[in-house]
Amino acid sequence: MHYVISDIHGCYQEYLKALDYIEFRDEDMLYVLGDCVDRGYAPMDLLKDMMMRPNVIPLVGNHELEASMVLSRLCVEITEKNYQTHLDKAFMEELGAWFGNGGHTTLEQFQKLKRDEQWEILSYLEEFSLYEEIVVNGTSYLMVHAGLEPFDPHKKLAEYGIMELLYTRPDYEKPYFQDRYTITGHTPTPNQPGNQGTMIRKNNHIAIDCGCVFGYNLAVLCLENGKEWYIPYQGEW
Repeated sequence: MHYVISDIHGCYQEYLKALDYIEFRDEDMLYVLGDCVDRGYAPMDLLKDMMMRPNVIPLVGNHELEASMVLSRLCVEITEKNYQTHLDKAFMEELGAWFGNGGHTTLEQFQKLKRDEQWEILSYLEEFSLYEEIVVNGTSYLMVHAGLEPFDPHKKLAEYGIMELLYTRPDYEKPYFQDRYTITGHTPTPNQPGNQGTMIRKNNHIAIDCGCVFGYNLAVLCLENGKEWYIPYQGEW
């Protein structure tokens, strides 16, 4: 079976419950549409679990991009020769912006890891893909973290930039493609009026970030049968 989940944001216990709910097996595949880190209580535990599962396919989100950029700089030994250029004003502004976006929990737990574990985490983050395309039971799916805005039907996927794939907000009022479903995370569905943490299915678009870290749900979708699971936010453990 093929499953999709997104925006776990370090909600490790909810993630484990999701795997239990779907009875996740070695022959199954789980696509994680980015934003595994930041904001939540256990991003490093989550990443270490995902790393050990070859059937978990991670996509990069804006939070992974920001985290990897900062953490890779902090892993370099600071000396008298490099501190002025390595920890310059631009980097400190980048660090402050990341903290403002929930990066403090990721940094705190990353710093508790041994150096070899830190490099393993960074190497793993570099393996995250920008998007995935699969066909399940004759139905085509495109999975990407944020969306494809501004959308151009004549534009190839490889021509979309990082900002378009990881930071934009999708337009649910228009279909991206007629011949496939586009599945995205990034934008919490409770942001839509009247939504209480459930998926949005509209115009060949499936939005599955159901706002777990904000107190709503972690959602899982099965592509074979369209079944949905919702794991309520449990809070820090």
